[in-house]
Amino acid sequence: MLDRKTLPRHDLAEMPKTPRFSPDASRPVEVLAFPAVQLLDVAGPLQVFATANDLSDGLAPYAPRVISAGDRTLTASAGLRLVADPLPDRAAPVDTLIVAGGPGVTVASADPELVAWARDRAGQARRVASVCTGAFLLGAAGLLDGRRAVTHWKHCGALARRYPLARVEPDPIFVQDGPVWSSAGVTAGIDLALALVEADLGRDLALTVARHLVMFLKRPGGQAQFSAALALQAGEDRFGALHAFIAENLSGDLSLPVLAEAAGMSARSLSRHYREATGLTPAKAVERLRIEAARRALAETTQPVKRIARTCGFGSEETLRRSFLRHVAATPQAYRARFGG
Repeated sequence: MLDRKTLPRHDLAEMPKTPRFSPDASRPVEVLAFPAVQLLDVAGPLQVFATANDLSDGLAPYAPRVISAGDRTLTASAGLRLVADPLPDRAAPVDTLIVAGGPGVTVASADPELVAWARDRAGQARRVASVCTGAFLLGAAGLLDGRRAVTHWKHCGALARRYPLARVEPDPIFVQDGPVWSSAGVTAGIDLALALVEADLGRDLALTVARHLVMFLKRPGGQAQFSAALALQAGEDRFGALHAFIAENLSGDLSLPVLAEAAGMSARSLSRHYREATGLTPAKAVERLRIEAARRALAETTQPVKRIARTCGFGSEETLRRSFLRHVAATPQAYRARFGG
């Protein structure tokens, strides 16, 4: 017997595990927006699907559209006005439902009619996804109960407190748990959409789309929301050349004397000035950059862990394992099992 608490999970359990649409039909993709939506949460995924259509042979694989409750014209948080289609009938065919985020999600997730529609629509879809704080609307609909989820790093704590049945992971840029996908903030929605394209049409096309969009890197879901390189950019004016030296020599000797020589400073001066510029010791910065390189290798390649440990400068698999447990709270093998392509 189903009660109101278990009904949302039952709806998701009944989601079709295989596409309802034949390979020669476009997959309907709906992006749910609302007043004060984050513009890139809508435009980023839409552009990924549109580019996949442009680069595919034959029939376009996707039929994306923006939908919204109430007025068809809404204003995004950036001030741009959007024209959306009305909410479709809950039983109409749909392949993928994506809920955008933005400041307006607080009002949207408190609208009982919209929440009920999203719950029913998710049960009709093959998969459902959220971008950034769109996870709060999924949570209000009960769609995150018992599932792993992520949102913008700034709001992960609030999401976990408001929906304690969800297993909120603050680090990844996107997470898949069965038919429910969720992503971190803003640009992570593009990574999420690329992952959806890869799941549908293969890695080669997803990479082609990423290259066409001139993306710096097609990031796996396990990539941290804060990249080590971005965190160190506070000291880029003074230590940019040193960071380039580290990145090019991860497998080599990056001890303090070697770094000091590369920076043209004494070891003592480097330690003091580097901490002032970045908030980290040189050794901690090296470890973070090595961890980030190892995460990418584990997610994107099939190289043995022992080889990754050597090429990323950890020396031994055991040293890599200890660093991973300290920074990622998982072993390299567990990380690869969760995020490997």
